[in-house]
Amino acid sequence: MLDSMGPRAQWRTQSGFILAALGAAIGLGNIWRFSYVVADNGGAAFLAVYFGTIVLVGLPLLLVELAIGRLTQREAASAFWQLGRTAPWRGAGLIGVLTSFVILTYYGVITGWALKYFAAFATGLYPLQAGTADEYFRAFSASPIEPILWQICIMSVTVGIVLAGIEGGIERANKILMPVLAALVIALAIHSLALPNAGHGLTFLFAPSWEALLEPRVYLAALGQAFFSLGLAMGILVTYGSYLPRHQRLPAAGAVIVLGDTLFAMAAAIILFPAIFSFGMSLDQGPGLAFVTLPEIFARMTGGQFVGIAFFGLLVLAALTSFVALLEVPVAFAIEWWGMSRAKATISIGVTAVILGVPSSLGFGPWSGITLVGMPIMDAIDLVASNILLPLSGLAIVLFAGWHWHKADAFAAVGFTRGWLAGLWWGLVRYLAPAAIIIIFLRSLAVF
Repeated sequence: MLDSMGPRAQWRTQSGFILAALGAAIGLGNIWRFSYVVADNGGAAFLAVYFGTIVLVGLPLLLVELAIGRLTQREAASAFWQLGRTAPWRGAGLIGVLTSFVILTYYGVITGWALKYFAAFATGLYPLQAGTADEYFRAFSASPIEPILWQICIMSVTVGIVLAGIEGGIERANKILMPVLAALVIALAIHSLALPNAGHGLTFLFAPSWEALLEPRVYLAALGQAFFSLGLAMGILVTYGSYLPRHQRLPAAGAVIVLGDTLFAMAAAIILFPAIFSFGMSLDQGPGLAFVTLPEIFARMTGGQFVGIAFFGLLVLAALTSFVALLEVPVAFAIEWWGMSRAKATISIGVTAVILGVPSSLGFGPWSGITLVGMPIMDAIDLVASNILLPLSGLAIVLFAGWHWHKADAFAAVGFTRGWLAGLWWGLVRYLAPAAIIIIFLRSLAVF
């Protein structure tokens, strides 16, 4: 790690920082995972639990990460190296950097799919015929070349944004992309609410099944969704926080980020469920929902081409803003630890991520017979990142904050005075958040 560096790049405005942090948090999971989890775990009853966990676990951890970044003015690995007094704590940030890079490799594959579908709908090349969606996706994803070309396209755009730096690239891009994203979400939600039988979809989504509160899995699902929804433990928030001036207040900004991310997820659910119920489709999650179920609905819908353009535009923008954040984390690491220029770091890491993402892409085609721990290649890599690295990174962060960081230093870094709110935050970080993450981690190990 370099001991001396030039002036630290900073966000020009707090609104630019909030939009960038929102862009990092809002991603594919908000669109295709949240709705499924809500419907599968008691509807409104689950939402009540989820809102509680997002406030009691998600927000405190988010503030910890932002505070560490802002205090040290360093990227994730360097920040923990600077604050940690002993070797184990000094290495805590490296897990988040590794997690971001691993996710970067396969997230680009899926984002490339979204860009392909957006282009196909926009040019009228997508076959809007009922019953063809599954065949179309299988043929495209099984191709050995085309998905990789789209992966390269989206990585090129992402590299261009990150190359331009914090204020001129990431902040400026999010100031443009996030309002467009919000407009698309609102327009699509209004359209879905106007569909026949839309009320049935909303009833299924939001009608409370209070008996679900007796099932432990509901609480585990809420903890998992709250933890993963905000982009926690990937080094993103520490890195983005490091570009904040030290005088800016964190608690209010953190609350806005949590609220915005939750509202987006709710809006995405309002888009999906009325459409699914209106056309009698079955609920799915993940790529099957985005690339098979919804295109099938668009093929049966009046004006489906235009709705498809809007939806896949939404998907591309949501994925792109997260993709930018995932790339910035290892880029910032390379700049600070290896002394690389931003241009060299961005291009080399972008190229490496594309190359390492090729097996995930080929796993749907020529390498479909190859499995890792009994899973397709992309699923296995996602399992390592989401079920092992991410919980370990989160646990390291909260244990550092709650048990290694001096209490007074932590309060000062976040911007709390010694009041009941500060005491509550400290108790949540010290006790509840570690317990929740340990539970999530142990549950994730059950997949083996």
